[in-house]
Amino acid sequence: MAAKALQGLKNLPVSERKIDCKPGLTKPCLGKMNGIAEDRPPQNPSLLNYAFTSLLTGLDSKDWVSVCDALNSVRRLSIFHKEETLHMVEKVIPLVVKSLKNPRSAVSKTACMTSADIFSSYNDQIIDQLDLLTSGLFVRQPKKHLTTHVSPTLLLPKLQPCLKNKNPRIRAKASMCFSRSVPRLGIEGIREYGIEKLVQAAASQLSDQLPESREAARTVLLELQSVYTKSKPVESEEEHPEAATWENFCQSNLSPLSAQAVLRVTNVASAAREGPVTRS
Repeated sequence: MAAKALQGLKNLPVSERKIDCKPGLTKPCLGKMNGIAEDRPPQNPSLLNYAFTSLLTGLDSKDWVSVCDALNSVRRLSIFHKEETLHMVEKVIPLVVKSLKNPRSAVSKTACMTSADIFSSYNDQIIDQLDLLTSGLFVRQPKKHLTTHVSPTLLLPKLQPCLKNKNPRIRAKASMCFSRSVPRLGIEGIREYGIEKLVQAAASQLSDQLPESREAARTVLLELQSVYTKSKPVESEEEHPEAATWENFCQSNLSPLSAQAVLRVTNVASAAREGPVTRS
């Protein structure tokens, strides 16, 4: 019975790359699969409800082919029926995470693509399930869709615990997502979020054992130094020039060793931008 429902869902179009849908038009959304446009099928609530029950069975199956079929059905539903299937996300995501950790590459890769479609479709609506999904996703390769489709204000607090994970690979992937998310806040967003909190988080990664974490931390710190320089109050700089410096800011908000490490990174970068000094 479940197999028949999943088989029926195979007839729905899947978009692995993009969806062409312009708001305000009566023409149905078009999906592309292998370069061929397909009309969006009519919505059938009874089919969707029945399919939802079948999906849970398929996702939890011991047969890897059935799991892949169910994952592809999740992709179809999240793309073309996201409003009607939002209620299913809470129950589906734990099973997608289970597939992300599956040793069979076909299952884990399909789960990665399913995660991409979930992020793309639901955006901030899945923020409550983000902890679980990122923990599974970081076991695999870091995905840009995580930082592209989820608001950085909501994502950053979810990433910070991952920066302290015992697994260095998870820390590295979280650091790379962290470094991509911070610039998306913008100057005002960084100030509102708390530049000191971001500096502290980035500084903690400078001594990480993996170079990916350290490089991501350096990228974030250079961004934060630039933001701090541009956003510090003019009045404070005029009245207390020393207190308004980046060096003083780091020393005030970090431990001595962390402040020294951060300043070493930012000073070297500043010297490189200024170029070599010509002696006469």
